[in-house]
Amino acid sequence: MFKKILIANRGEIACRVIKTAKKLGIATVAVYSDADREAMHVRMADEAVHIGASPSAQSYIVIDKIIDAIRKTGADAVHPGYGFLSENAAFAEALEKEGVAFIGPPVGAIQAMGDKITSKKLAAEAGVSTVPGHMGLIEDAEEAVRIATSIGYPVMIKASAGGGGKGMRIAWNDQEAREGFQSSKNEAKNSFGDDRIFIEKFVTEPRHIEIQVLGDKHGNTLYLGERECSIQRRNQKVIEEAPSPFLDAETRKAMGEQAVALAKAVGYHSAGTVEFIVDAKRNFYFLEMNTRLQVEHPVTELITGLDLVEQMIRVASGEKLAFGQDNVKLNGWAIESRLYAEDPYRNFLPSIGRLTRYRPPVEGKRDDGTVTRNDTGVFEGGEISMYYDPMIAKLCTWGPDRKAAVDAMAVALDQFEVEGIGHNLPFLAAVMQQQRFRDGRLTTAYIAEEFADGFHGVTADERSLRKLAAVAVSVNQALQVRASQISGTIGNHRRVVGHDWVASLGDHDFAVTAGASADGAYVRFADGASLSIAGDWVPGRTLATFNIDNEPLSVKVDLVGTAIRLRWRGIDLVAYVRSPRVAELARLMPKKLPPDMSRMLLCPMPGVITSVTVKAGDTVEAGQALAVVEAMKMENILRAEKKAVVKRVAVVAGASLAVDELIMEFE
Repeated sequence: MFKKILIANRGEIACRVIKTAKKLGIATVAVYSDADREAMHVRMADEAVHIGASPSAQSYIVIDKIIDAIRKTGADAVHPGYGFLSENAAFAEALEKEGVAFIGPPVGAIQAMGDKITSKKLAAEAGVSTVPGHMGLIEDAEEAVRIATSIGYPVMIKASAGGGGKGMRIAWNDQEAREGFQSSKNEAKNSFGDDRIFIEKFVTEPRHIEIQVLGDKHGNTLYLGERECSIQRRNQKVIEEAPSPFLDAETRKAMGEQAVALAKAVGYHSAGTVEFIVDAKRNFYFLEMNTRLQVEHPVTELITGLDLVEQMIRVASGEKLAFGQDNVKLNGWAIESRLYAEDPYRNFLPSIGRLTRYRPPVEGKRDDGTVTRNDTGVFEGGEISMYYDPMIAKLCTWGPDRKAAVDAMAVALDQFEVEGIGHNLPFLAAVMQQQRFRDGRLTTAYIAEEFADGFHGVTADERSLRKLAAVAVSVNQALQVRASQISGTIGNHRRVVGHDWVASLGDHDFAVTAGASADGAYVRFADGASLSIAGDWVPGRTLATFNIDNEPLSVKVDLVGTAIRLRWRGIDLVAYVRSPRVAELARLMPKKLPPDMSRMLLCPMPGVITSVTVKAGDTVEAGQALAVVEAMKMENILRAEKKAVVKRVAVVAGASLAVDELIMEFE
């Protein structure tokens, strides 16, 4: 077994590897850039080595700097995590020359499968079903258009060395093929140092299902079931689960056997993933093979009971697998929600800044038998940088069946507190409540179909509004009681807490009476309906647990002036609890209207302007590209919302902008 492992990565995956290494009694070495000097993985490791400036091209993907860190620390093995150098054959070769073990597959397998074009050809030769497409390299945008036309739209434009949704675009027409080719090429070069592009047919109504494979150096290869990864945004996975709610035993077996056949064909060992696109009739087509640990590996661990990082380490050290295919059993169901520093209310654009509050739900087994797990690499007070992937954490839940796992995830999301940056927690909570998701009717177009005009929060139904009104009244009662205690007694007068209130949530007003009962308290509405309520909220607490008519609710509570902000299940409301007279007067107050910003193009996220395609005086059409902003390794094309004349361009290419900073103004 190894004595010291260097983790050539950062963030949550570096922390994940360190945890298993410590469990095995192996010392660990972290590497870090300027931006990660105070990062969690640096704090967790036994040693840490600085490797350069913040951009990954100057630190995490510079092979010589990683090799130098190995020499300084005497590490005898390297775990690459995912991304960065994890599928870089040159890196694996450099380690081999250095006499250091690579905790991953052999160089030949990385070369064969890491190149998407070569892998398609090898998969076909191994008898694996493949998607129709053009597997040759594409020189320019016009050739991309010709190829896309010959294949037939829609097509997928992909980086040959890509992964994680980087360098990937769907094109439905010639214009999108031209733009997609150039954007994919740019992203691929920036993310992987390899700008080769290929095109394949885009399967409509597809499901993204992948098979986890595991092999040792003694010829033993097996599969560990599948993961459904269909809930995606911009080809980047958002919610994953294991097993898939769509596969039957026969299809699972067929996909697993083909995945193993491909792994054996390239002499694969270590953990790896064979990804497939599956259509509505359960026909499946090889997509790619990831010769590394996947981001979503925890859901496989939760249903198999295996530690995949441990298996990778044992395989790399020469051990045989201690089990065979017949020993692999799938137990229960697991869900993973990726918490991203992306603002769903702003079309999921990246957000950076300091985590002023970061409090994940309690991990481990709950009273109902479900399990909560949170893989993370950040901490309260830490910063989310613009230089790296926007993922903050991977929240996972396990249950004996899919419904239990989904319900547990909904509760865990309710209990996850994140402040200081934009994030997708409300969106994740919303998905957990959608009937289509709960029914398992998934495709890779799920988000585009269910949120066609973007995410605007969850609209609370009458039942939810009444529950939150009861919570607001309960919070108000606690505040009023505290105020009465502070005021004390002046002469024969003491402040009396009233019972009649009007709870205003958005455009909804509820006249209620609050009172005490034998079991705690109640809130009675004007129509006679009553809710019993008990809770643990006290002033200053930001997460409270309430029990309303014997149903537990975990609600985020923040006091904003005289208002009470409540967040639950993707609902985000500001409540006012007033006396009837004050509520009557409040209705007469004029509402302040927001300023008109329709004549301005503002930067939707912190980032760098890589190009501006128009100038003052130009007439632009609706949908026309105006500028490109790069943030967190992704290019974002900003388009005109309507026909207009450009009055002024306020920036130039290369400018670094903050969110909502002016880019251009229209007449």
